[in-house]
Amino acid sequence: MGGLPKPKVYVVQNDAPNAFATGRDPKHSVVAVTTGIVRILNEDELKSVLAHEMGHIKNRDILISAIVATIASAVMFIAFMARWALFLGAFNRLRGYGALLPMVLWIVIIILAPIGAMLIRSAISRQREYGADETGARICEQPLALASALRKLQMGAQTRPMKVSESTAHMYTVSPLRSDFMGNLFSTHPPVEQRIARLERMAERMGVWG
Repeated sequence: MGGLPKPKVYVVQNDAPNAFATGRDPKHSVVAVTTGIVRILNEDELKSVLAHEMGHIKNRDILISAIVATIASAVMFIAFMARWALFLGAFNRLRGYGALLPMVLWIVIIILAPIGAMLIRSAISRQREYGADETGARICEQPLALASALRKLQMGAQTRPMKVSESTAHMYTVSPLRSDFMGNLFSTHPPVEQRIARLERMAERMGVWG
């Protein structure tokens, strides 16, 4: 599929419809689908979801996500250590020497750096999802089937959210977590409506509309 080595495919016993891919490179990749997704998607839609996951593999998104997550974790750890250094009086020696402004700036950095790291990580993840949608649609040559699948998966995620860690939510075809405004801000997935709109425009360009 898409000129890539055939991955191992597993079925996960879970009623929530979703899928994900993992593996360090295309030669050692795995695609997993839940029993829920097999029940609600037709053959073309299921193929398109598998193609989407193959898109992640082809675009090396698993490796990129791991690198970005490592950098974000490092930034948050440094901010955590800096906060403790501040609280434990590491700046005491600067008292009386105009240290107020540097200390205020340092506190602002300590607070904002982790938030910024999370926002950047989420933004990169959303762009990788768009890329996997496009790559997957080209692999299966059915962007509308993928659009239809995303619509069904979104409905399934709302009615049957999966119990997964936030640290692994980015792996799935659609976000398995329910979101409010703040959740959308830090979401690893773009809104499904925007993904569908892009796929519909892609279908028009490919001449497969309707």
